[in-house]
Amino acid sequence: MFEPDVETLPWRDQIRLDDALYRKQVAYLMARSRFYQGKLRDAGFETAESVGGLNAIAGLPLTEKSEIRASCSEAEPMGTHVAAPMDRIARIYSTSGTTGTPSYIPLTAQDLDNWVTTSARSYSASGIERGEAIISTYNAGPFAAGAALGAFDRLGMCHIPVGTGNTERLMTAIRLLKPSAAVMTPSYAAYLGEWAADRGFDLKGSSVRRLLVAGEPGGGEAKLRARLEETWGARVTEAMGIGDIGVSLWGECEEQCGMHLGARGFVHAELIDPETEAPVALADGAKGELVLTHLRHQAAPMLRFRTRDHVEIWTSVCRCGRTAPRVRCIGRTDDLLIVRGVNVFPSAIRDVVNEFAPAVSGVILIKPVAAGPRQEPPLPVSVELARDSEGTPELAETIRNRIRDVLVVSTRIELVPWGTLQRSEYKSKLVQHQAG
Repeated sequence: MFEPDVETLPWRDQIRLDDALYRKQVAYLMARSRFYQGKLRDAGFETAESVGGLNAIAGLPLTEKSEIRASCSEAEPMGTHVAAPMDRIARIYSTSGTTGTPSYIPLTAQDLDNWVTTSARSYSASGIERGEAIISTYNAGPFAAGAALGAFDRLGMCHIPVGTGNTERLMTAIRLLKPSAAVMTPSYAAYLGEWAADRGFDLKGSSVRRLLVAGEPGGGEAKLRARLEETWGARVTEAMGIGDIGVSLWGECEEQCGMHLGARGFVHAELIDPETEAPVALADGAKGELVLTHLRHQAAPMLRFRTRDHVEIWTSVCRCGRTAPRVRCIGRTDDLLIVRGVNVFPSAIRDVVNEFAPAVSGVILIKPVAAGPRQEPPLPVSVELARDSEGTPELAETIRNRIRDVLVVSTRIELVPWGTLQRSEYKSKLVQHQAG
């Protein structure tokens, strides 16, 4: 563990500490953030004291990403929620907005240090240790994911940054420099398995023994994880972050039973029903949309921020000794498809299809007929066959029946030849959305 005293603290004690931090954070927002001053007063809260503590947080309004974007202007490109003066901003990351206009994420020096601390806790849970070499494929450019790379320095590792889209360079570095761990998206890890097989590269015999995946759902899917572990001959654990809140907030330990909250003491987590916005109690097996609140952030703190990540949570103490809640990301609520009243996540369909390996490659593409989340059955799904595999009507029917039995969704399965569906060196695209 990176910080054993923190990571094993009884959760009830953590909540007590967090409550005091939360009250200070709310007072900070009411004093410095014009966005939250207006938002909270519109909701009937005139003072920080009237907001109360964490036991009353569900009574506060949620924060939508669209609200933050709407508060941005030429005069205030980072938005009116910014609560620190420019002379205290140490770094500004960006995300690509839906219109192509970047959304900016400012950080003070303390915010950045907190991000690195949470990332160090999250990544160290995987079992990586001081003195090991780790190779990374995330770009340390304008995007927030680059901040996670500072965790490897904090952990005392030998870091070999390669970045996105440099497969030849990556595999040469693995062959020559022999890192024991690698960091990438699960889509890229799957793609590299195919790349290595095409070129006779012995990926399973390489030095990599730990594969840390993040950036998209998938690393926790049982069938995909098993395929990656077999291909790489490595143990697969996943991590998760949200750009507006922090990078690598959650990290999975070697028990592989969900990602621990590495940002404990920095971020408070809630679950809500994504449709009704009602709170969902944190308990083993609870599912809902993840809502996060900063506890000691300075530049642009978020209060009840809707992440749009649909997760399953566990609150029991893990066998590793960490006491923070654990989550597995099921999918993005904004990627959710509703097929005649049944909610289905694209990653869930992929997980079922992966049961049919080695007849299929595991690459799928869902092609909704209508714009928006609501679809009429059968839902069209292209399933790529494995190399040298011949699809049959019987295989398509078996896959269709299995999806119906597991997910209660009717699909139309189209088997397509190997190499038909696009691979990714970063994140995979599971849905081909219709224009609205």
